[in-house]
Amino acid sequence: DSCISLGLNFFDTAEVYGQGLSETYIGQFLKKTNKPVKIASKFMPYPWRLLRGSLTRALQGSLKRLGINKLDLYQVHWPMPPISIETWMDAMSDVYQAGLIGAVGVSNYDRSQMLRAYDVLAREGISLASNQVEYSLVNRKVEKNGLLKLCRERGIKLIAYSPLAQGALSGKYTVEHPMSGVRGRRYDRKFLEKLEPLIQIMRQIGEVHDRRSPAQVAINWVICKGALPIPGAKTVEQAEHNAGATGWRLTEEEIALLDEASDKM
Repeated sequence: DSCISLGLNFFDTAEVYGQGLSETYIGQFLKKTNKPVKIASKFMPYPWRLLRGSLTRALQGSLKRLGINKLDLYQVHWPMPPISIETWMDAMSDVYQAGLIGAVGVSNYDRSQMLRAYDVLAREGISLASNQVEYSLVNRKVEKNGLLKLCRERGIKLIAYSPLAQGALSGKYTVEHPMSGVRGRRYDRKFLEKLEPLIQIMRQIGEVHDRRSPAQVAINWVICKGALPIPGAKTVEQAEHNAGATGWRLTEEEIALLDEASDKM
């Protein structure tokens, strides 16, 4: 409710999130709201899903849990073997032409994999709408390897997951107060020490823009790069905070400054 009231009406889920519970919860919410909501979900190409029809059956399961007749965006979650990208894109074409989905996307595809998907769909007159990948100020791989540039050239929206690097870019964590659990192993004290100069620049830039937080600066940076960030929110307060990253833009000079500080890491 909070997200929608703030103008954020795009929700990304997947059949594997909570083994279907995420879709079920969103479906329960959809029954209670009359506001327009856009839903994206994902198909997991498990190794035992060997037939083209597996995608249709998985989609029907997602639609049932969501309580809807058509999904706005359906994505292949990972480019996993043994079934080829071409086979799954043919299956996507089937459900698109059947009117079960509004757009086709992929997730975690590299340049060559994305182009293969793009070409199969193009032969059917269908656009590849999106590629969902990890992208943030501390993970700019998609910039360095040309994936972001290719998305722009082909009209494919890059959807950026973990735009806050699982909270590392929120400014809440320091060497003295590190993350715990799995995140703490990935973003350890050594990493946080290297991150500190970037966080300080983010704070300085945020002050100029009505005292925006490092998290809001980090999300806005992704938007300014032409990508669609999908930060997670566990509370109303976090949702409201994420929304504060919209409605304004970093300057070209500020983006360049952040890029430089990021590169030094």
